[in-house]
Amino acid sequence: MPSLEDLHLFCAVVRHRGFTATARALGVSNAYVSKRIAILETDLGVRLLHRTTRTVALTEQGQAAHGWALRILEDVGQLGEAVSTETLAPAGLLRICTSSGFGRNRVAPALSALALRYPELEIQLELLDRAVDLIAEDFHLDIRVGQAHEPHLISRRIAANARVLCAAPAYLAQAGTPATLADLAAHRCIVIRERHGDFGRWVLQGPHGEESVKVGGPLSASNGEVVHQWALDGHGIILRSLWDVGPALARGGLVRVLPGYEQPADVWAIYPSRLSASAKLRVCVEFFQEFWGQAPV
Repeated sequence: MPSLEDLHLFCAVVRHRGFTATARALGVSNAYVSKRIAILETDLGVRLLHRTTRTVALTEQGQAAHGWALRILEDVGQLGEAVSTETLAPAGLLRICTSSGFGRNRVAPALSALALRYPELEIQLELLDRAVDLIAEDFHLDIRVGQAHEPHLISRRIAANARVLCAAPAYLAQAGTPATLADLAAHRCIVIRERHGDFGRWVLQGPHGEESVKVGGPLSASNGEVVHQWALDGHGIILRSLWDVGPALARGGLVRVLPGYEQPADVWAIYPSRLSASAKLRVCVEFFQEFWGQAPV
């Protein structure tokens, strides 16, 4: 029978899409990774991976084996939690992903506090400004600004937040201040390509309910911190979360545009399995709620 260690390594190879990246992430040699995968293929009697010089891809049998390996490893983890008493602290690996700016500025400090409270947890945080497949990439939790769109995932609101329109005073002095939402179409707007969202189309709640406007401009980026800085430099209007632009609004580096409009963007915990099935996941989600409270993050 295959060993749990080899199944874990196999899942890591799939997640990192190669032997070299896996060896680097786990602190082992390429030869060790190659040897253990070869042993696993021998144990199962099938070829799991198509190998090239730069990457690997799952064979048809490998896809089936990967699904089983994920379930087996999750079941083993839940077995340990099920037989532990409630007095034992949560322990084990917890893989979390979130977007880069929010991860650095909000999630990382929260996880630092979580690690101090529960030192037996092994926390891995990935900052990814792209759509993430939690199950295929073996993540336990996605901390997302905005609710889940995937019907097979579970979501729980953990903090209040909203996106607002803002720009630097210098830009507004030069280009004028929009009086209606439709006016934004004639302005330079700095658009961000987010993990989940319709690029160049802003949907906001205002005096007349939900409205949308198509926006654009000479600058766009896939990173919110870059967009924020460009707005401070006077390049145009942005739609950003209050957790991000709040300090700049307070000191006057940015000012609200069309303050009667905002876009709901609460912070959600997204996960593929019920909290009752994993003590470490439940503790983590509940800790985020406690750490951020009900006030805007």
